[in-house]
Amino acid sequence: MRYFLLFLIIVPAAEIGLLLLSGRTIGVWPTILMIIGTGFLGAYLAKRQGLETIRKAQEQLRQGRMPGETVLDGICILVGGTLLLTPGFVTDLLGLLLLVPPTRKFFKMMMLKAFRKWINKGNITILH
Repeated sequence: MRYFLLFLIIVPAAEIGLLLLSGRTIGVWPTILMIIGTGFLGAYLAKRQGLETIRKAQEQLRQGRMPGETVLDGICILVGGTLLLTPGFVTDLLGLLLLVPPTRKFFKMMMLKAFRKWINKGNITILH
């Protein structure tokens, strides 16, 4: 929880600093256009990959398989798309990393480790 609070303080401060630096370096209008462009890119990529992930999960369920990894993909796509819609360069970079399949694997491994840790501590209970 303390990491989350630290994240909530550091990321907005970094975003403001980078936006001010970008505005001074390349200008206000190019900075605004970049923010709007990454928002549209995020919406497009999240929609395309999200629909593909939903189809993949449905197919796995039809075959009687649990779509565990596909659900993790869906979580990464949802968070990545949301981060790309959020104005700022730090959130854009993180969102893009979550949407690109090769780098998404790293985040999925982190999520699995966190889920296992929560289950082992008893913070999450699995019902059968």
